[in-house]
Amino acid sequence: MKRCKMRVGMVGGGGPASFFGAPHRRAILMDNSAELTAGALRSRADESLASADELFFTRGYPDWSSLVEAESALPDDQRIDYLTIVTPNDAHFGPAEAAAQAGIAVLCEKPLTTNLDEARRLHATVKAAEIPFIVAHTYTGYPMVMLARELVRDGRIGEIRKVEAWYPQGWLASRREEEGNKQASWRTDPAQAGASGCGGDIGSHAYEFVRFVAGLRAVKLSARMKSIVPGRALDDDFTVLAELNNGAIATITASQITIGAQNDNGFRIIGTAGTLSWRHTHFDQLEFFEADHTVQIYRAGADYRYMPASIKPYLRLPQGHPEGFHEALANLHRTLEWTIRRRRGEDAPTPYDHPGIGDGLAVMAFLDAAVASAADHGAWVDVLRAGSTTGRNEP
Repeated sequence: MKRCKMRVGMVGGGGPASFFGAPHRRAILMDNSAELTAGALRSRADESLASADELFFTRGYPDWSSLVEAESALPDDQRIDYLTIVTPNDAHFGPAEAAAQAGIAVLCEKPLTTNLDEARRLHATVKAAEIPFIVAHTYTGYPMVMLARELVRDGRIGEIRKVEAWYPQGWLASRREEEGNKQASWRTDPAQAGASGCGGDIGSHAYEFVRFVAGLRAVKLSARMKSIVPGRALDDDFTVLAELNNGAIATITASQITIGAQNDNGFRIIGTAGTLSWRHTHFDQLEFFEADHTVQIYRAGADYRYMPASIKPYLRLPQGHPEGFHEALANLHRTLEWTIRRRRGEDAPTPYDHPGIGDGLAVMAFLDAAVASAADHGAWVDVLRAGSTTGRNEP
């Protein structure tokens, strides 16, 4: 079978104020195994077509519905292989559901949707269509985060007793939404962001560390969500205490008003035999505090001999060269690409178990419970069991 480049479509991400469109395009093109094929990149039709031309997409469309309709009508050797969605939250559900119904694989930014009902509906559609689906929890693509997950799965830290996950930022410590900042405007608007601002935007990343690395899920929680900056409609500070399905406790915190913090997200997984610690400010380093042993520090790029076979295909650079944010995001695209290729019978490495539609639904269930708890002054609320800790990249 002749091996061809993946044909990738994109919805959103084409405007001058877009943050995540450019990183996704770089990630798609990084390994020279995919191409930018179909784009509906902006909300206005004329600007969408102009942006697709400017950014070298093969085919431009005025809107996402035209893209999905036209691409699904093309022969298999011409249509896109998967669709990347990089819009504000309120524009995730429509193109994702339409693509799934058309049998097109999807890589969607997080959170999955703006509410739990839409997330349930999208989950059901994806499962029925049996398409590969990846949710862009970018930080799970870092080799050191993947290594932490493997060490947990191998039992190296024993039974997990506690998980701490966090994500502080400081960029919304003032009302930037009133300064014409588009990224701030939609993230603080309930109509576009959903019922939680800080929680949906970055608290979702912190909770995914609990699921992806520790392999656990919240069964009930107590939340406090605060709009600390006066006049802001959505939370800019998010704090959750959760009981996990093995009886352990998790603290999940996020903040957008922590002045000086620069995406300082991370986790600490505490077990009976040791502790694993990672933080984004030292993304190339994983600390393993093993009971009764000297601390072991794994460094990405220093010596890859310790990396499991499941992770080695995701390493691009020679030893001594750490890999960063774009490579982590590219690893999620790589997982989706390899899943598609293997389904076609092509020779491709085994795709890693990166977050999928089940995780997307589970994160929305977590956020839904947090909103309910915060509205009831931190009352304990049960979390809907949604998704699973396995089978993320397959329906």
